[in-house]
Amino acid sequence: MPATKVNPAIHSHLKEWGLRWFETDADYDRWQRETLKQDELTTLLRLSGQRGGGADPAAETAFYDYASQPHILPVLYSQRYDYYATIGTAVAERIGEARSALDAACGIGVLTAWYARQFPNCVFTGVDRSPVSIAVAMEKTKALGLSNIRFECLDMDQMIPPGPFDLVISTQALLQNEQDPGVPSASWRIFERSTDAGVQADIERRTGLGNRLDRLAAALAEGGRLIACEKTRHLARRVPFQRALAARGFMMQETPLSIQYAVIEEVTDDGPLYVLGRGASTVAWDESPEFDDQPPFDPAALKGQTARDDEPLYENHTASAQQAWERLSNRRILKEQTGAQAGGRQMHVELGESNDLNYLYCANTFDQRQLVIVDRSRQPMLAQYYDEVVQSMDAAPHT
Repeated sequence: MPATKVNPAIHSHLKEWGLRWFETDADYDRWQRETLKQDELTTLLRLSGQRGGGADPAAETAFYDYASQPHILPVLYSQRYDYYATIGTAVAERIGEARSALDAACGIGVLTAWYARQFPNCVFTGVDRSPVSIAVAMEKTKALGLSNIRFECLDMDQMIPPGPFDLVISTQALLQNEQDPGVPSASWRIFERSTDAGVQADIERRTGLGNRLDRLAAALAEGGRLIACEKTRHLARRVPFQRALAARGFMMQETPLSIQYAVIEEVTDDGPLYVLGRGASTVAWDESPEFDDQPPFDPAALKGQTARDDEPLYENHTASAQQAWERLSNRRILKEQTGAQAGGRQMHVELGESNDLNYLYCANTFDQRQLVIVDRSRQPMLAQYYDEVVQSMDAAPHT
């Protein structure tokens, strides 16, 4: 569940935009097929594929221009229903006493209008590079009778938004290139990233993060705040994002908020959501991975246990698998392989023994960890799994 309680009023707001909440993919797909023609679905799929996760601004604009048509808009944006409800509530709780606010890359203005409704004494400005999205936003907010909101078609890659603003809101606007994996760790054994300035400059350049962040910072009034939430849950993206913020003098004003929402049936871990300013802070930047809240791993507790069917005695697919692997005593490696793969990823897999147990451990430089432990009688099963992982490493394109 999201770390913030969703405001019930936002459901009425989303309904006014024609958005619907769906519990199952099947129900959503049925509505989509009933509402849109096949050629429209084909065009949406083609334009979505050309977006490249936000890497191509022109393709991104073309997709949202097409998707903003009145009969397409509710179908497409209903996929983001829970995102709007969760993010909209979390941001609104943090707008505070701002009198002027910028909503960067506001799209069709769903959340901009929500903020303006909640804070009538604050003037909101929404900017987006899609002219059709801006036209829809202007028409809809006029129909809603909102007088404390305005929109402008503006590309943040090219222009500084017309500030200064007490508050800048940026949700999924700064680090749009979803296909960029981020910065790998120095090796598969650790989670730490290089502090080389060139590495940081490279990701800021290739994703556009540095340019956009500079422009938003320039639009912020002295003493103003920035609320930012990007797709940076993975440490490989979170670290360079935080470093980009810190390099521009931003400090956290509160503990970052983990964000979780559903895209129909699929649960998405996003964020975290940051509240930032240029004043003093008691909250330090954190570059450690997220560890689960499970009790500390005790390999001795597995002794004498019997797993059912083909289930392992222990399996962990989170960052804490590394801590569990390190706690295995008397480790003896039977087979191991380390290789470089596409995108600068280094992958390691090892098959080994620990006392009366057999284990398989996988780790890579993009923070993925996996530990599987079985008793000695199931060692052949684990050896087969090891061979499959090695084959997948060999089949992957190398750089």
